[in-house]
Amino acid sequence: MNFYTASSFRNIEDVRFINDQLIKQGHHLTYDWTQSERVDTPATLQRIGQLELDAVRAIDCMILVLPAGKGSHVELGIALASQIPIFLCMTDETCWTGPEASTFYHIDGIMKCIGPPQDWVQTILDAMNEQTVR
Repeated sequence: MNFYTASSFRNIEDVRFINDQLIKQGHHLTYDWTQSERVDTPATLQRIGQLELDAVRAIDCMILVLPAGKGSHVELGIALASQIPIFLCMTDETCWTGPEASTFYHIDGIMKCIGPPQDWVQTILDAMNEQTVR
């Protein structure tokens, strides 16, 4: 199954853990943004933006690790508009209902993963194995 994990640089270790675990199970990561460094030149931003857009267009499911930045929320919007199943990962429910929560976290097709990253991975793998993800 093709997947993409969106988040912010502050969650890079959790993103790498998820990606590694899913790849070990035979799933395909469409783009690994964790290999990039922070950039600020327009040409590099455009190139990375296109890679991320192409990656989201090629997925069967998306994983969003919260808290996340503005780019991740754009990717969330693309996945929602494309009716791609989304796993919303957070350590506790604060991100789900707190001041940083988005109304879009509550749309059909969003699956909550709450707890430590190991639990997120298990929830995602269970859903992939049950083929609840398209």
